[in-house]
Amino acid sequence: MLVLGLETSCDETGVALYDSERGLLADALFSQIDLHRVYGGVVPELASRDHVKRMLPLIRQVLAEADCVATEIDAIAYTAGPGLVGALLVGASCAQALAFAWGIPALGVHHMEGHLLAPMLEEQPPEFPFVALLVSGGHTQLVRVDGIGRYELLGETLDDAAGEAFDKTAKLMGLNYPGGPEIARLATQGVPGRFVFPRPMTDRPGLDFSFSGLKTFALNTWQRCQSAGDDGEQTRCDVSLAFQQAVVETLTIKCKRALKQTGLKRLVIAGGVSANKALRASLEDMLAGIKGNVYYARPQFCTDNGAMIAYAGCQRLAAGQQESLAISVQARWPMEQLAPL
Repeated sequence: MLVLGLETSCDETGVALYDSERGLLADALFSQIDLHRVYGGVVPELASRDHVKRMLPLIRQVLAEADCVATEIDAIAYTAGPGLVGALLVGASCAQALAFAWGIPALGVHHMEGHLLAPMLEEQPPEFPFVALLVSGGHTQLVRVDGIGRYELLGETLDDAAGEAFDKTAKLMGLNYPGGPEIARLATQGVPGRFVFPRPMTDRPGLDFSFSGLKTFALNTWQRCQSAGDDGEQTRCDVSLAFQQAVVETLTIKCKRALKQTGLKRLVIAGGVSANKALRASLEDMLAGIKGNVYYARPQFCTDNGAMIAYAGCQRLAAGQQESLAISVQARWPMEQLAPL
């Protein structure tokens, strides 16, 4: 089955072709970072308009790279949520229009299920069951995964997501958007131990997260430095290191608890923050200590992309799942509502 995947949940337009027998044939991505950087965050209306501008050229590009014509495509998968409604509608309407014109099915895919399954595109994919840490700008969740659509939410953030906390901490120090990569870059030059940030909610049982207090702690620390006239580049590096260490250690502690609670020794990390090298190193060390394994996608498939949507859609389409030509998207969509395969 040859599936065209379309991703338009937020600020990246992704298109890919995935074949159930040959694997990923082609993928293309246009990032809107430069468009939104001047505003310090994503502007939904601008995001939607840019998806309209980029979608068809990217589809043509992917078809050309795969040496494929439209008549060879068996189905279309698109991101139906969660995400920005206007952005989602661009991908959904394009997918349904093409599906109608080509006489093939179209299927809405859950954005976070796409992220969760992205490591399946690698040469050594994880086997079910496993624990997944979904960590991005909009989500921080721990999920037990027994199969596609068989998800049990173990814990989630009660306020800010980890990626959101990275971006907001970077913004308060005057760093460029997106803040996560900037924090990670500066942290490599930070002095360990100069600042020590709390590890939120690790002193109590449970698998939920909270990062708003950590963000506030970073703000207070930075304001004290500014008041003392010590707000130069090295201080930015030191604050970045302390903040990143706190987030990474918090995520690692909770992942270890989740593995112990479930009795599993396979961990998948997915979402934009899963590209963070310090987080990967920390989780690898933790899993090595319990003789387990950690899996993640290549860096370009950690952020939003069409390949993960094409893959996830292919699995559900191959299992017989279909839907009508109605255009329907969901800004909020709990993964537990997905049908198991």
